[in-house]
Amino acid sequence: MSPLYDIPLNKIDGTPTTLAEYAGKALLLVNTASQCALTPQYDALEKLYQTYRHCGFEVLGFPANDFINQEPGTNQEIQKFCITSFGVQFPMFEKISVAGATQHPLYQLLTAAQPIAQVADPGFRTNLESYGTKYPLPGILWNFEKFLVNRRGQVVARFSPEMLPGDLRIVNAIEAALPSL
Repeated sequence: MSPLYDIPLNKIDGTPTTLAEYAGKALLLVNTASQCALTPQYDALEKLYQTYRHCGFEVLGFPANDFINQEPGTNQEIQKFCITSFGVQFPMFEKISVAGATQHPLYQLLTAAQPIAQVADPGFRTNLESYGTKYPLPGILWNFEKFLVNRRGQVVARFSPEMLPGDLRIVNAIEAALPSL
């Protein structure tokens, strides 16, 4: 079994878990934030979830406050925001760190497995760096970076934050990773 499934996590309500309950499914893991210009991606993530969940697909949200305090809320506040603002039904997990010295072991594994993200707009990184921040690879660039895991627990793709969930490159990768379609 993949080591991805062994990493201890907590659901957004505090219930201890691991990703083992999702073994055999294709997964799209996304670090999220409620106060980011990219926050409207919740809509497209929910649409992907509703479109493919019957085929063995899950979107998994991991709130993180690593980028200029764009996820300051408590887990309860984040859950309420996601449901009331975007109708999110896909699984959400407790807020974790996805970058820097306190990076969660899950994101250590994800970034090691896929150190470079596919990008939609090469200027996105340059724009962020214009604010004086440097992003060494394999670090997470920003909120809403996406990792695709196949049904065998292998991290098979990484998509940069500005790549919208409905982008054909993401959709095609998800369809290729599904256990059945």
